[in-house]
Amino acid sequence: MQIKTIKTRVFKEGENLLSFVNSCVPKIKDKSILVITSKIIALAEKRTVPFKSEKEFEKLIKSQSSIAIKSKPVWFTVKDDILMPNAGIDKSNSNGKIILLPKDSFKSAQKIRNSLIKKHKIKNLGIIITDSCFMPFRSGITAISIGYAGFKAVSDHRGKKDIFGRKLHLAKTNIVDSIASFAAMLMGEANECKPLALIENAPVKFTNRINRKELSINPADDLYKPFFSSLKS
Repeated sequence: MQIKTIKTRVFKEGENLLSFVNSCVPKIKDKSILVITSKIIALAEKRTVPFKSEKEFEKLIKSQSSIAIKSKPVWFTVKDDILMPNAGIDKSNSNGKIILLPKDSFKSAQKIRNSLIKKHKIKNLGIIITDSCFMPFRSGITAISIGYAGFKAVSDHRGKKDIFGRKLHLAKTNIVDSIASFAAMLMGEANECKPLALIENAPVKFTNRINRKELSINPADDLYKPFFSSLKS
């Protein structure tokens, strides 16, 4: 798998995203994956509000979340069935404004995919929209996908056998988040100005239709539920 991060100028709020992508990525091969940070999609959609105060910022986080729990230095929230800090709302690199997540990242990914497939006359193309996240008991920021299109996000190994012939019962590979984290490591989190990355030869199964719920788990069935339920507040 090869990845090329793409350094760009600063993307402006309200700018045409497809024109920006086409100017920065003039050629895309069949069976490539384009990774896009959620921030520039949100800016294209004008998903911003002026920053007034920390109190107003917290109100906005709560309004954008189905669950919001205060921690230090962030709120841990559930947004669109994803556990993330601050409902994905960002104050960094925003020039005095607060940037929300895109309205519908799956829909945005599909729209971008359709346009680029037509422009580049290709059949297979993956799109991943990324956002930053944290992992429990691990230091540092990584990334996940909050929307994607063009390939299966999960590889299911249940029912297969391991090298010793034992049947697998839980094994799945989260492909899309693995790729998102790999790309984000090279795209950066500060002033790198690399909101795009192009990946070739990724081990994915391309498809025209995806199941946006294939990564979701009912909280009642989550493997970590007994652990977190046992923690004292």
